[in-house]
Amino acid sequence: MKHPCHKNQITSLRRIKGQIEGVERMIEDGKYCVDILNQIKATKNAISTVEGKVLRTHLQECIKESFNGNGDSDNKIEEIVKLLKR
Repeated sequence: MKHPCHKNQITSLRRIKGQIEGVERMIEDGKYCVDILNQIKATKNAISTVEGKVLRTHLQECIKESFNGNGDSDNKIEEIVKLLKR
């Protein structure tokens, strides 16, 4: 099975990395707590967006393929259930 490409998420991940570095600088500089929390919330939302896009691709490509005759659909469903329980 060929795995889908997620390289289109690299730009978002680099932006998230910059946000995390920004939070680190804010803490080092003693910035106001609410400003730090706002930046952390924005970073968490950005991570959730990337997570959602990767999950959508997985469902559309990997899961869909497993229902097209390779007999792996039960394993794929269990894999998603375990993932969502975390």
